[in-house]
Amino acid sequence: MGFFNRLLSKQLGQLLKEALEIQKEKGGMIGEILVSLGYAKEEEIAKALTIQYGFPYLPLENYEIEESVIDLIPAEFAKRCGVIPIDKIGTTLTVAMVNPLNVNVFDDLERLTKCTIQTFVTTSSSFKRALRKYYKQKE
Repeated sequence: MGFFNRLLSKQLGQLLKEALEIQKEKGGMIGEILVSLGYAKEEEIAKALTIQYGFPYLPLENYEIEESVIDLIPAEFAKRCGVIPIDKIGTTLTVAMVNPLNVNVFDDLERLTKCTIQTFVTTSSSFKRALRKYYKQKE
């Protein structure tokens, strides 16, 4: 391992250590903590999840969601679980999630909607904007 690689891995280790300490103290997701510290961009975290776990990335800004689809997931559930419904075709519901690694949400979603769940990953700010846009009338 060359000098640059050792330096990079030490710095990366230090960044993760700092993020883990904040997570332990305040909670939250590592990705969001790295973004808040200025060490990564939201899109980079979302794309890393895409590459590592195979969830496709979907920015929600230019996506119009039908009210009948929004009605499938209550606002409280959407906010608490970081999930927003995108589209429904037959018995398949497509959702965008900030943290698609939260497997407990899938079981709850399937029970709640009686649908098979297809998942995209999105950024936290994109999710929050969509939540305000689509659930504001329902609060």
